[in-house]
Amino acid sequence: MRVYHAECILVSICLLLRAGNVEGIQVWGMQFGRAPLLEKFTWKIMDFAYPDERSRQLAIASGEYVPENSLPVGIEIWRNKLFVTIPRWRDGIPSTLNYIPLDSNQGRSPKLIPYPNWAQNKAGLCGSGLTTVYRIHVDRCDRLWALDTGTIGIDDTTVQVCPYTLNIFDLTTDKLLRQYRLRSEDVNQNTFIANIAVDLGKDGCDDAFAYMSDELGYGLIVYSWQQNTSWRLTHSYFMPDPLAGDYNIGGLNFQWGAEGIFGMSLSPILPDGYRTLFFHPLSSHREFAVSTRILRDQQLSQNSYHEFQVLSSRGPLSHCTASVMDENGLQFFNLVDQNAIGCWNSALPYAPINQAIVARHDEALIFPSDIKVKRGSLWIMSDRMPIFLLSSLNYTDVNFRILTMPVQAAISGTVCDNVSWRFSKNQVW
Repeated sequence: MRVYHAECILVSICLLLRAGNVEGIQVWGMQFGRAPLLEKFTWKIMDFAYPDERSRQLAIASGEYVPENSLPVGIEIWRNKLFVTIPRWRDGIPSTLNYIPLDSNQGRSPKLIPYPNWAQNKAGLCGSGLTTVYRIHVDRCDRLWALDTGTIGIDDTTVQVCPYTLNIFDLTTDKLLRQYRLRSEDVNQNTFIANIAVDLGKDGCDDAFAYMSDELGYGLIVYSWQQNTSWRLTHSYFMPDPLAGDYNIGGLNFQWGAEGIFGMSLSPILPDGYRTLFFHPLSSHREFAVSTRILRDQQLSQNSYHEFQVLSSRGPLSHCTASVMDENGLQFFNLVDQNAIGCWNSALPYAPINQAIVARHDEALIFPSDIKVKRGSLWIMSDRMPIFLLSSLNYTDVNFRILTMPVQAAISGTVCDNVSWRFSKNQVW
């Protein structure tokens, strides 16, 4: 039955590919990988859903909205909403946390709607407005977890206008459930947190922890929903590899040698009742792992060096931004050097021989910045970030894309589909 289902998916996709597009959606044939990418949304320049054209023109005239200054970096999906985040790296970003309705025809380049509203996206209104949000997470309890870094600018232009604050929204009411300000001990002068993973335990919605990766301060901040407190831990595995700081992306050669712990993904709950957190520095070709049993215990996490595991290298050209693991233990990860998406079936040891490329395209996937698994499909954001930061984008061209592909079709015929998912208590990666 499973083989028949996979064949049906592949036949359907081949028909779409032959057609070239479906309902206005571009279908990209893969340079590598068996399944095509469906181009759900594209933008040359990001735009926002102002109440009317006059409001939009006034925002442009005042500098509140500078069309060329927006770069989308994070996505998430909940029911009929596709969330898109835009950091305030430059002036003229009217809203940092936004969404697109998926149940109405907005065209291929929909305007972003501020979430939960315009008022709560005002920069610098500490405690009542969101200044800069990067990647976000929706849990199965219909909560949206968004860390506001409180920063405007990037690198040497960064100004900390508000403290780091974790915001948790109830998506069924669009109300803020809780707001937690990180302690001064959780951050340092180099702190830059762009990723969050949310761990729901076996005891329901109150058994929740958030893990926030400090990319430039080389730490991991843990937040406990039940205790409503946070703590920071450090480890040498959070640091960049000094031999992996050179990048070649989108025709640019540049060095990001300081980029430490970045992408994270969580395994399904294991027989011992805990998950495994997989993580990697951006400037590294390795993955690392630790049990959430360690992270969830504040005292234990402070003296746990040997509890962390070093996994095999992914090999050359394997800098990775975001990663995600689905409920079947399949990990998907963005390979920015290769304009590609990789996969690993965690029933097998972590090694290049047990990994595969499921999508690659040298136009559509220039710098895949975020990835999610929802409704049996991969959702991918690509945004040409290095060109935006280090050169200049061509705004007559498509620069930002949200793409999708069915998980089963993506892994079909690869090593990721060769072994049915299973975990043993003493699984070794």
